[in-house]
Amino acid sequence: MLGTNWFECKVEAEKAAEGGMSRVFKESYLVDALNFTDAEARITKEVAPFCNGALTIKNITPTKISELFTNEAEDADKWYKVKCNFITFDEKTETEKRTANFMLVQAANLRGALERFEEGMKTTMADYEIAAIQETPLLDVFPFAVKSEE
Repeated sequence: MLGTNWFECKVEAEKAAEGGMSRVFKESYLVDALNFTDAEARITKEVAPFCNGALTIKNITPTKISELFTNEAEDADKWYKVKCNFITFDEKTETEKRTANFMLVQAANLRGALERFEEGMKTTMADYEIAAIQETPLLDVFPFAVKSEE
């Protein structure tokens, strides 16, 4: 997932609420896109089919997500942002250096996010520490996918 450009998109969308009434929801999504224009086009394409009426993009913000850990479990409906510090040792100054990276983990709860993160990091050879895990308001994440021609 390195080298991708993640954009957090905040939208206002008119959708059916409980009882069949239509109302405006404020929602956040994450899309992998080339630039702001591409992010706007991608989020519109992904969210518009679920709207009853107006869809307004309120904000598009680039984010620094370096890795995405998805979870296929049915109850894994939340996204957690993990701040992970990679630890390196500078032999010249004889000090440890910490480099922060932000990763997104899909899970049902905080404990599940921690377990999924640790499972995803099993193969890394680098030393790291978890500095923070925080639930995000993201409803869904849309990675870039190449569509095959039929």
